Amino acid sequence: MQSRENKGIILVRLFTDEKINDKLLDVCKQYNIKNAVILSGIGQVKKIRLGYFKEKGNYLEEEFQAPLEMLSLTGNVIKNKDEYILHLHTVVGTEDKKTLGGHLIDATVSVTAEIFILKTNIKAYRKFDGKTGLKSLVLE
Repeated sequence: MQSRENKGIILVRLFTDEKINDKLLDVCKQYNIKNAVILSGIGQVKKIRLGYFKEKGNYLEEEFQAPLEMLSLTGNVIKNKDEYILHLHTVVGTEDKKTLGGHLIDATVSVTAEIFILKTNIKAYRKFDGKTGLKSLVLE
């Protein structure tokens, strides 16, 4: 992984076989991120797990093995005390130009990934919401 920060924007380059979520958590610690927006992410991934929230207690996960083109990666990072919570969504493309999308649970870089992150000082945290079963965003 390579990364650089300038004026609150962090550019990240990931390499073959690096796990996106793990490396994003490393970046959060390295640059002392409080909260952030994942502005953009592109590249190619393999062994990706996507999720779909259907309703409380019904979260569908599916894993894909073939290399897929990461067409978009967006989301946010919220720091709850000493824990970083990633909320990421992605759209990936197949070789025949079809797309898949959903909540990015986990992915391994196939060739490369380029991710842009914007740090923010807006105070927010996540709190469990019993109605939805999710850790919902709460703004202070």
